[in-house]
Amino acid sequence: MSRRTRRWALGAGVAALALTASACGGGDGATVQGVKLIKKGVLTSCTHLPYPPFQVEKGGKVVGFDVDMIDLVAKKLGVTQKVVDTPFETMKTGAALNAGKCDIVMGGMTIKPDRVKFMDVSEPYFDATQSLMAKKGSGITSLDDVKSRKLKLGSQASTTGEDYVKGKGFDPSSFDNSNAELDGLRTGQVDVIVQDDPVVKGWLKDPANSKYEIVANLNTGEQYGFWIRKDYNKKLVELTNQAIEQAKQDQTYKKIYEKWIGPMPAAAGKPS
Repeated sequence: MSRRTRRWALGAGVAALALTASACGGGDGATVQGVKLIKKGVLTSCTHLPYPPFQVEKGGKVVGFDVDMIDLVAKKLGVTQKVVDTPFETMKTGAALNAGKCDIVMGGMTIKPDRVKFMDVSEPYFDATQSLMAKKGSGITSLDDVKSRKLKLGSQASTTGEDYVKGKGFDPSSFDNSNAELDGLRTGQVDVIVQDDPVVKGWLKDPANSKYEIVANLNTGEQYGFWIRKDYNKKLVELTNQAIEQAKQDQTYKKIYEKWIGPMPAAAGKPS
């Protein structure tokens, strides 16, 4: 959620072309506290649904960890948040931002040097690891087990989890989104899947997934950030960082973490 990097030559081209597109949201934008908004009275965020517990649609509304965090930024601006479902390729290259589809990108997106070339990024707001999920009693305890037993491994397309296992010599079955990946495991298309640890923990809260468990953790040292158009909206970067810091200091971050994920590790909510 982890996440996602692929087809950079194409993505870079899309981003470059998008630089010529309008970023004024159809001409009804506004500037609030030095922050440029594509739509008056609204902080528009892009994500790629579904990606629980960070973003998921429930009852016709998008909710989740990242949504609650961006709501804190919107509150500082005195506006409301509007979530736009966007193809991930346009998010990770900066194309969605450059084309004026949104003011900020969320979605469990890992801070990576190649992404920073295309976008500005907030300070890290979440420390992430990857997990392997399989049926209980599978006997799987590591990627080495998956390889030695020639088991079928699944991943979510364009994610850092997918990149990680490919870097270990695997050729995983690639699914378009997290729900499709989970269904791939449930239906036996694959024997084990790799996914962001918070996402897997969220799945395991569902009784429908009681036959499955986390069989291994992969500490990849990932951190998530919120992304803003490159060299265009510095005030929004600053305000986002302020919202993250304040949330960690006043325990709001802890409340959001425990609401969507579970008990929070002591180090997770420390101010930067």
